[in-house]
Parts: sequence; C-alpha cells; structure tokens
Amino acid sequence: MQVLVKKILGFLLKNKYLVLIFLLTVLLRFVYLTYAPPSLNWDEVSQGYNAYSILKTGRDEWGSLLPLANFRAYGDYPVALNLYLTIPFIAIFGLSEFSLRVPHAILGSFTVLAAYFLALGLTKSKKVSLITALLVAIEPWSLFLSRFVVLSNLSVFFITFAFAAFFNRDKGRYLFPLSIFFLGLSLFSYHSARIVTPVLLAAGFFIYKKQVLEKLKKDSKVKVLIAVLLLVFFLPLPYLLSRPETRARSKFVFLIDDASVAKIIEMRQDSSLPGPLARLVYNRPTYFIREFTANYVDYFSSKFLFTQGGTQYQFSIPKRGLLYLINLPLFYLGLLTVFKKALKKQKDYLFVVVWLLASPIPAAITSGQYAVVRASSMLPLPMLFSAIGLVGILDWLKSRIKAANLLLGIYLLVLFLLTRSYLILYFGEYHKDYSWSWQWGYKEVVEYAKQNYLDYDKIIVTKKYGEPHEFFLFFWPWDPGEYRGDPNLIRFYQSGWYWVDGFDKFYFVNDWEIPESPPNNFVLESGGNVECRTQSNKCLLITSPGNYPDGWVKLETVNFLDGKPAFEILDNQGGYALQ
Repeated sequence: MQVLVKKILGFLLKNKYLVLIFLLTVLLRFVYLTYAPPSLNWDEVSQGYNAYSILKTGRDEWGSLLPLANFRAYGDYPVALNLYLTIPFIAIFGLSEFSLRVPHAILGSFTVLAAYFLALGLTKSKKVSLITALLVAIEPWSLFLSRFVVLSNLSVFFITFAFAAFFNRDKGRYLFPLSIFFLGLSLFSYHSARIVTPVLLAAGFFIYKKQVLEKLKKDSKVKVLIAVLLLVFFLPLPYLLSRPETRARSKFVFLIDDASVAKIIEMRQDSSLPGPLARLVYNRPTYFIREFTANYVDYFSSKFLFTQGGTQYQFSIPKRGLLYLINLPLFYLGLLTVFKKALKKQKDYLFVVVWLLASPIPAAITSGQYAVVRASSMLPLPMLFSAIGLVGILDWLKSRIKAANLLLGIYLLVLFLLTRSYLILYFGEYHKDYSWSWQWGYKEVVEYAKQNYLDYDKIIVTKKYGEPHEFFLFFWPWDPGEYRGDPNLIRFYQSGWYWVDGFDKFYFVNDWEIPESPPNNFVLESGGNVECRTQSNKCLLITSPGNYPDGWVKLETVNFLDGKPAFEILDNQGGYALQ
C-alpha cells in the first residue's frame, strides 16, 4: 500500500501542471452545474426519464426492454448508451438536474486528460500536451458542451481516448485493443460517430497496415482480443445503419428533404436553360454536391471557429467564437505544420489529417449552418493544432530572442482574461437572456400543478414550447409503470414523430387550438375535445402568455429569467367561463 501511495505521489509531483489543469477543468465543469445552463431542455429530460424508467422497470418510456442500439424518444431515436451511463447517478442522487448532468461533466473532465495523452503520443512534446489540455479545459467549444446532456460528449471522449491509447500503443501491450474497444463504444454514443468512426478505422488500417499486422503476428492474445472486439462492435454496424430507427433522424436533418426538392424544382422553372439541360444542371446530386461542399468548407472557416460560432443557441453563445480569438493564427499555423508532416509521410500526422477531414462530414450532409454538435467529432483537434502552432513559434523565437518565455506568459495572461470574459458572459447575460432557448419554466409549472393537483379534474398544457408531457413525467416524477399502463394515455404517430396528447388528468394541446372564448372546448391533435364548460369540470390551464379564453382567472405567471412571461396559469372558476 505504501509503495502504491508513493508511486501516486511521485506521478502527481512529476505531472504537477497537468494536475493543476485537471483541477481547473473539474472546477469549470462542476461549479453551478444545475444553474447553468439555466434549465433542462427536452432532450435532457427525455434521456433522464427513459433512464429512470429502465432503472425502475427494465423498460423505456415506450415499453422497449433494455434498448441497446437506439431508443424511440420522440421519434428521432437517439443512441442508447447515455441511458446506461446515467442510470447509476439516478440511482444514487435521484432523478434531478444534477444526476443527469454530472456524468457529462465527468466525461468532459477526463476528455482533457485523454487530449493530453493524445498530444503526447503524437508530438512527444510535454509542452504541446499541456497547452492542448489547457485549451480543451477552457475553450468555449469543449467547455460549453460538457456542462449538460448532449450525446456528442460521449463520442468526443471515446474517440479521443481511443487515439490517445493508439498513439501510445508501444507503452503497453493492451493499449491497442483498448483503442479498438473505445472506438467500438463510440458507435453507441452518438449518430455522427457512426459515420466518422468507420472512416477512421478504415484509414487507420491502410495507414498502419504493415505495423499492425507485424504486431498482431507477434502477440496472439492481442490478435484474438482485437478480432473479438471488431466482431462485437463493427460486424453489426451495417445492420444497425440499415434499420429504420437509425435513419429516422435523417428525415428531419438530411440535406435532401422535401424543402430542397421543392427548391430544385423552382430553380429548374426559373432557369433560362432548355428543359433537358436544366434537369441536368438542377437535380438532387448536383444540389447535394453544391450544398455539401459549401457546408463542409464553412466548418474550417474563421467565422465558425473564432468569431460567430454556431447558430443553435443551446450549443454555444450566440455570435461568440467556439475558440478564443488569440488562437486564430496559431490554429492555422499548427494546421499547416501538421499537413507538412503528413506530406512527409509521418503516419501519425497523416492519420490526424484524415481525422480532421472526416470530422465535419456528418454536419455537412445535414441542413442548417454551423451545427456545433454535429461537427464535434473535430474535438480536440483545434486545441491540438493551436498548441502545435504556439510551441512552434516559441521554439523559433527561443533561438533568436531571450523574451520567448515572456511571450508565453503574455499569451497565458490573455488566455486567462478571455476565459474570464467568457465565463462572465456565460453565467450572466447568456443565462438570463437565453433561458427561453432552454425551455425555462417547465419545472415551475409542474411544481404548481403538483401542489394543486387534487383541486382540478383536468389540467391542460400548451405544446408551444415542445413536448410538455416529458417535463411532467420527469419533474413530478411519474411512476414509469403507472404511466405506461395508464388507461387515459393518448399516444399517436404522425409526420414521423410520436406525440403524447394526454395521460391521467393531463391534456396537451397545440397553442393555436386553445379557444379565445367559450364554449371551452380544447381540441386534441389526436382527435376529440377536452371540455371545461361546467362547474363539475374544474380545469387548470397552463398556456402561453395572453392565449386563453375569456372569463378564465389568472392565478400565476411564470417568467423567463429576463423577465418576459413564459407561461400563464389560469382556472375556469370565473363566472363567465362557467356559463
């Protein structure tokens, strides 16, 4: 025991800067974890409640027994691994914001360590490795995503860890098979990984074919282990990709959809070219190639990486770069350095180039500009390239001037100031002004409904902010077995989506179906009405601001954090409403 303690202390002292970076990483990911982002979004509560349902009953919300590849969710069929990662934390801490987010904060923290060893295995430079780890710890792209439930956290960790192990494979017998194991896990972590990981595996085989085969010939146990891992994880992949639920999400986000087809037809009609030539120029393949190419190039642009960031407010702060501006020249210098080494046939650098080039593909084949999460397979390469660029400049200056270390100090100071500015914005203005994008208010209305549950016969909730039933199931929390067996449960499939219109005494109504005046009939999308006409039907209405029938009595207003109204809560006990 004393020997082990001495070894641990020795390692910590030898790697004191890495320890300090890791402590900073943990602090940045865990401080105010349930406060920022300001509330759970609908994807988070879906992940949480389905994990809770499996913990309690062995089945997800829809009754599927221990789903492995995907689970239904709302009809977009997310990959299922995060459910099982979350279950132990729900078992320990209960169903809460903390229990959902803490595994992602942990993964984000250990991704920093994985990035350190990835950089060390690639460059053999401790300085590059430490700067890479520091940048992964503090850069907005990696920091923002690792504070809430987003499936890319899993794939980023698994892929980074896999190649950290691979680039250090000569340091341990089982690091090579460990890299295959983590690559296999990435296939069950996030949809994008099912595109990027097979590309990386194939590229790795062709680049390292001779070395890999020689290593496997020398070690029969490792050879068998890798064969088993490949069979278990990768052999089923074609079957998984062919399943309808795996492709369900693509119906909503793929570049070629109904809107793009309509646009192609419009371009043909507006074209001055003869009919056959117009069809040759304007068609699905040419449209796809043009849009894909434009999207793909955009993900390497300074606008996306350093100045504007993403366009989805839940995944980055609006109009803020994903990387600090000071690293802009360093990133492109590091990128140039890596490409030069790759052209000199340095295999590890060639592989990193393939990784970089493959990573934006899932984002580029989908609609929507600057999709931060879909492009996250690129992480932690931007930080690695920035570190390579910085150390390259410092090494060049060191042989020419004595102030190289001073410049490093200035760089770190500027980095500290940029990080401080970002954190002030993240915990302050962004938290307040963009709470609406995090569906703020559901927890509060569920708590109100729970406290007043016995006073009403029916509780009607607007669908304006998306899938209210999931928030009621999560924040109550509702017993999963009772929910699935509820005789009043109303579920239906429409337009590629699974909808819930009611359970128990709750009814969920489209915002535009809420009447302006009596008679108080609320139309359900699945068919039928919810009546609140008489004293015998005491109804509570949770609706968007100003959207309710005449005569209803306002009981409560729930505001977004910027003070603007989110929900209004009313009942039908006013005199006119009962007529």
